[in-house]
Amino acid sequence: MTEIKVDCIGETCPVPLVETRKALRKAAPGDIVEVVGNHPSSKKEIPMAVKALGLELLEVKEEGQNWRIRIRK
Repeated sequence: MTEIKVDCIGETCPVPLVETRKALRKAAPGDIVEVVGNHPSSKKEIPMAVKALGLELLEVKEEGQNWRIRIRK
């Protein structure tokens, strides 16, 4: 199992979602993609995309101004 980190701090929509999708395409089944960012609407959009793709949302966590989303493919 690999853990893929996607750093989207300072990026606005749709960059975090696009980067998350790219990482998920590269990931193998069972891999974990961790996305870190600070754009509020991406924090809502990424989990919705994860559900739409039928993947497992492990965690959505606030860390001060930033958020961290962990997804299992």
